[in-house]
Amino acid sequence: MELFFQQVLAGLATGAIYACVALAVVMIYQAIDHLNFAQGEMAMFSTFIAWQLLQWGMPYWFAFFATIGISFIAGILIERIVFKPLDGAPVLSHVVGFIALFAIINSLAGWIWDYNVKSFPSPFGTGPFMGMPIISSHAAGMIGVTLILLILLFLFFRYTRIGLAMRAAAANPDSARLVGVRVSWMIALGWGMAAAIGAVAGIMIAPIVFLEPQMMLSILLYGFAGAVVGGLTSPGGAVLGGFMVGIIENLAGTFLGNLGRELKLTIALALIIAVLTIRPSGLFGQRITTRV
Repeated sequence: MELFFQQVLAGLATGAIYACVALAVVMIYQAIDHLNFAQGEMAMFSTFIAWQLLQWGMPYWFAFFATIGISFIAGILIERIVFKPLDGAPVLSHVVGFIALFAIINSLAGWIWDYNVKSFPSPFGTGPFMGMPIISSHAAGMIGVTLILLILLFLFFRYTRIGLAMRAAAANPDSARLVGVRVSWMIALGWGMAAAIGAVAGIMIAPIVFLEPQMMLSILLYGFAGAVVGGLTSPGGAVLGGFMVGIIENLAGTFLGNLGRELKLTIALALIIAVLTIRPSGLFGQRITTRV
């Protein structure tokens, strides 16, 4: 039983990262109706920025918040420069744009910082959390940081004018324009926030997977799994989906032996297919109907 609880807590820790990535994916999807295949690379590049700031002697939490700010601005610039001109373009144009962005960011990170694996420090330490061997201090810290982030986002979207405007722009752009909401800039802010959330995910997971240009590839797939399972039209569902994928992945890796450890990603992808077969809009997503 102790092993079961240990793996559930470990799943919550990794699921917290998947939840952040899933939330970032859903935010951009709701803004432009496309999946951002470069979301993981944006998070990876942000993590390299944080690592570089730490190498220059900056305190951890100062580098943490500075990276979030830089990522937020970078996300807005990417939307303004790359994807705003693609507004109204065919779906394939967006797909090619995301793939190109993926390749550019990956190559740029390798060119600047090389492809060698680098260690990334943890502000929480690596020992047991409060002396309890059931969960490590860093895993508990990841869960705590993610919960704080999610609470702040909930308060922002629920009680601030900008947050309400962003929700309106995502739900019904035409009606939002009629009441004076600048939908184009709300989309840009969504990109900035998605990039900032991805930066948090990258910084938190880097001490576990280590830092290198390919570090976020599998994590992005798990994030996609969480977003699809929870529902691409439901940010809260995407978060819950990310936690679910993390728990299922850890339990499978522990109780299915070598098969579970070797097929973790396959299990996540099979989970996507199973959910979509039963409920195409995801567990918490809304079915979208169009009148023709």
